[in-house]
Amino acid sequence: MKITCDKQELSAAIGSVSLAVSPKSSMQSLEGILLKARSGRLYLTGYDLELGISTSVEARVMEEGEVVLSARLFSDIVRRLPGDVVTLACNDKMLTEIKCGTAEYTLLGISAGEFPELPALTETVAVSLPQNTLASMIQQTLFAVATTDSKPVHTGSLFELEDNLVTIVSVDGYRLALRRERANVGRTMSFIVPGKTLGDLLKLLGDCDDPVGIQVSKKHIVFEIGACMVVSRLLEGDFLNYKSSIPQGGSTSVVINTREFTDSIERTSLLISDRLRSPLRVQFGADQIQISCSTTIGKASDQVGCKTQGPAVEMGFNNRYLLDALKAAGCDQVKLEISGALSPMVVVPCEGDSFLFLVLPVRLKTE
Repeated sequence: MKITCDKQELSAAIGSVSLAVSPKSSMQSLEGILLKARSGRLYLTGYDLELGISTSVEARVMEEGEVVLSARLFSDIVRRLPGDVVTLACNDKMLTEIKCGTAEYTLLGISAGEFPELPALTETVAVSLPQNTLASMIQQTLFAVATTDSKPVHTGSLFELEDNLVTIVSVDGYRLALRRERANVGRTMSFIVPGKTLGDLLKLLGDCDDPVGIQVSKKHIVFEIGACMVVSRLLEGDFLNYKSSIPQGGSTSVVINTREFTDSIERTSLLISDRLRSPLRVQFGADQIQISCSTTIGKASDQVGCKTQGPAVEMGFNNRYLLDALKAAGCDQVKLEISGALSPMVVVPCEGDSFLFLVLPVRLKTE
């Protein structure tokens, strides 16, 4: 193999595929990036047997070939090269020369035959979403994905395709996040994408309306973002019947300014830490919300205006769970629907139904 290509483009491509490289593996090839030089392009692939990412950059290919190089070392070298054009050359013994400007390296690569092939999808269902829309949907639901594997299926997000709607749902036992968006959906189906895949995908999505092509098979999903392809296994199992978990017809409805409520919670939460845990005491009144907490080092209280319909109610919350839901809303005002002091609180937009968050309350001790 012998090629030349732009250093900046190569460095960006390495950064993208490195998201799928295993940091430590019994298979040395999984700690590397597969490089393939073919007909005017250099193709790069990272794969950890769960998630695979491949992309390509324009290159002048003098000699076609392929090799696997250590992802960490290759990334560090390319990022620090002094010139603008990189030359890569690999011989039959996998000795790979990297030249750029005044710098020159020789690395011992691994045969491409030792790199596992990405899964090939059959009998797929296709759907397309703009990049910024998919990014927004992931951002608004990823915070509620479970981080413990007591129920492995909840370490991913449920995707539902039906009635020309795409719905993403995440749950972790303490909160629920739902986001829906209209799309041209060919058929009804549901599948569960691992949270890690969605977190890495978010790093690749841009703030533009270029389409992301999505192909789903029985066990895998592929996202096509420009020249980049992300393939991931799907999680298997029974996801929570989330529709039955959403309270219907709250007795108290509270409209709040999202930023003001968030700032008030953050001020009151300054006394709370991992070592000093305490629930927030939140009293929803007719035209203001009283927020307070008490720990062994002191007390804090604050208040913020609101518009309330229905009876006053006092609830306890984990401050972080409440903040996560409010920050994910992404709009100036939200409506809080409350069915009782110990029922989950529903956070929805004041208009429309694009998102819904559930936050479970904490039982307060009587002072």
